[in-house]
Amino acid sequence: MNKTDINVGIVGTGIYLPENLMTAKEISDATKGVWAESAVREKLGINQKHIPGDSVSDGTQEMGALAALDCLKNTGVDAKEIDVILCIGEEYKEYPLTTSALYIQDRIGADNAWGIDVQNRCCTCVTAMKMAKDMLIADPEIDTILIAGGYRNGDFVDFTDRNMSMMFNLAAGGAAIILKRNYGKNLLLGSHIISDGSLARTAGVEIGGTAKPITCDNLEEAKKSLRLFEPEIMKARLNEVSAPNWVTCIEKSLEKSGMQVSDLDYLAILHIKRSGHLGMLKDLGLREDQSIYLEDYGHIGQIDQILSLHLALEAGKVKDGSVICMLAAGIGYVWAANIIKWGPA
Repeated sequence: MNKTDINVGIVGTGIYLPENLMTAKEISDATKGVWAESAVREKLGINQKHIPGDSVSDGTQEMGALAALDCLKNTGVDAKEIDVILCIGEEYKEYPLTTSALYIQDRIGADNAWGIDVQNRCCTCVTAMKMAKDMLIADPEIDTILIAGGYRNGDFVDFTDRNMSMMFNLAAGGAAIILKRNYGKNLLLGSHIISDGSLARTAGVEIGGTAKPITCDNLEEAKKSLRLFEPEIMKARLNEVSAPNWVTCIEKSLEKSGMQVSDLDYLAILHIKRSGHLGMLKDLGLREDQSIYLEDYGHIGQIDQILSLHLALEAGKVKDGSVICMLAAGIGYVWAANIIKWGPA
């Protein structure tokens, strides 16, 4: 078969969300009054967010496995059908230097799969979906790919750090999505990714790596050391390039799909501040009901796009014929978009 004749379709999704919640009032209290509850709700766009409970049952790897199990249940796919697992779970996990994809493989009984961890911060899901499609087209031995992972980077947030308000929304959860060669429906079409390496070290966990190891003196500080290293440089650069890069990603992914902006029916976008979300919808000519604002979930990193699609399918916002754009951005800095045409090809 000619590679141009191969299609890649989405079989289904799975989600895991911890039961624990942090409310807008609790976020306000954690900032020691710097952010009023009303501002947390209206400006940051957070009514509540899911936060982890037990450090084991709500661990990064385990949440990814639970989402994968939910995906298998929802799709009816046998774990032994899976050929590859691309884990999009974060580096912050139960045990450093363990491979999360292989934990998920064992946990779900995907005995015939091989796995690898993929990392691109909050762009990891969209990036992994492009990788999965390319693998399914290129390698005839691969028929079914599971993308799954968990996220709880919010553990590192210091709510008293005024520079960190852009990350007060960080939440916890897991998501999974299965892609299949020649599935014939729910097709993953064009993708486009842009990165800007000049921002590679403008944000991250400052204490705990080889540059600044954890010591007896900085142990407590290290636990809350997700920071903007160069806040002014980062914000200035993002103000300059972020919106144009997002527009380029959307336009290029649509172009690769043989479509244009007017064809879009649903935007699966990560949680950002409310004004940014509404502004993006306006720029794309979409109504508010053509997306789901994750104000009751928080920003679960790279989990957001699958969560948004999952919720949209449940709510009937995505149906046969719908054209979906998944939109992401991640510190580093990376911007990404893909296009999905739901329903039979």
